[in-house]
Amino acid sequence: MVSSLSLKETGKDDEIISRVGDLMRPAIIVVDMLKDNLRESPRNPYHQEGGEILPNLQRLLNEGRKRGFPIVFACDSFLEGDFIFRSRMKVHSLRGTRGAEVIDDLEPKSTDMILPKRRFSAFFKTDLDQTLRTLAVDTIVLAGMTTEVCVLMTAFEGLCQDFSVIILENCTASRSKELRKGCLDLYRGNVLEPLLRIMSLEEFLKEVS
Repeated sequence: MVSSLSLKETGKDDEIISRVGDLMRPAIIVVDMLKDNLRESPRNPYHQEGGEILPNLQRLLNEGRKRGFPIVFACDSFLEGDFIFRSRMKVHSLRGTRGAEVIDDLEPKSTDMILPKRRFSAFFKTDLDQTLRTLAVDTIVLAGMTTEVCVLMTAFEGLCQDFSVIILENCTASRSKELRKGCLDLYRGNVLEPLLRIMSLEEFLKEVS
């Protein structure tokens, strides 16, 4: 069984973090790659778009584990009566259901961290900030879905918590490629660089090699 967000259970410590190098101490955060979000349906555009980034995500996770990077799966974990379901959003990813689990294709390991979240950002009312600081992380590397909502909100709250942020453009998904590109183009080459950077998986792996 994959652990919850707990330092004791993960067994990660400063010795692992020190392997990363002097310039960057990253943690990989995979956002909302869940069974409900990627369910197969002709009315679910995320099924195809999310499926297309799976090979890149699998490579990211494999390379991250080799390098000893902390890996966090940030997962929607709603209650049936949650406030956000008063919107047009359908009830999904209910706590304790299979739909709120990470998809099997990504195979979370026992050393990975599962972070339930009630809202869009992985930082909002969770202990992610404290955990990352205990692990001496200074940079969060974001992947998953959706680019324009949960990924972006996690990115900006990470900045507000004084973490550098990298969004991996070919490891994120939206309802369409055009929407993802349009969202990321707003922040490409922005005034927040180098604190907020948009890059490809290949560029990131080269930087940490």
